Amino acid sequence: MQRYIALLRGINVGGKNKISMKELKAGFEELGFSNVVTYLNSGNVIFSSKGDDPQALAETIKAMVKRDFSFDIAIYIIRQTELQERLTHIPDWSGTEDKTIYDNLIFLMPSLTYEKLSEKLGAPNAELEQVFPYKDVVFWSYLCKDYQKTNWWKKTASTSVGKQITIRTINTVRKIAEL
Repeated sequence: MQRYIALLRGINVGGKNKISMKELKAGFEELGFSNVVTYLNSGNVIFSSKGDDPQALAETIKAMVKRDFSFDIAIYIIRQTELQERLTHIPDWSGTEDKTIYDNLIFLMPSLTYEKLSEKLGAPNAELEQVFPYKDVVFWSYLCKDYQKTNWWKKTASTSVGKQITIRTINTVRKIAEL
């Protein structure tokens, strides 16, 4: 059995795509997954499965979400051990105690590369934000007070790549990597 993390894109954000975590957990259990845990109300699900193909798991979960909740959303799946490995590469400037900085991790869906993402979003505003790509994730931090002035913040949802990424705070990612 492998331990996996599913990140459902755009769940319970701004009053849209509302899904009860209790119902979502039940949907995962109906698919035969075990030790299912949800974290927060934003589509973070940790589960165990005998399956060994993350993309196939994502497709199975996506079909369940469409069937049970009528949402066609992107789902990012990663083995928990692989997420833990990604977190060992946090840049020094990310995940600090500095409350003036907002630290995120952008997850790239399998069809998206960092090169394609940066082509669509452009260069980050070096005065306000920092990025560091690693494998299929991008560490991204910016000044809280100036988030609307950053180059990437405005574009992550409004460009054609918006549906090919999902974003979580570093603290959330650290927590789900441990569950």
